Amino acid sequence: MILGARFRDWAAERTNFSREVAEAALAHVIGDKVEAAYRRGDLFEKRRRLMESWAVYCFSVKGDAQLQRIDRN
Repeated sequence: MILGARFRDWAAERTNFSREVAEAALAHVIGDKVEAAYRRGDLFEKRRRLMESWAVYCFSVKGDAQLQRIDRN
């Protein structure tokens, strides 16, 4: 949860990607049924570029950033 919040803050404060792209990257469900009905695309290319930017940011953080490694089982 904390990593998702950090990602969301970073996307909002340090990028020009739209809120919709950031939410889609987090796989959040659209709560508004009307909006969900009209949303046909998956924003894949925009999500890919956002995640690429996030990776660059994560690997460039220095100092006491307190990033934690997530091990997969």
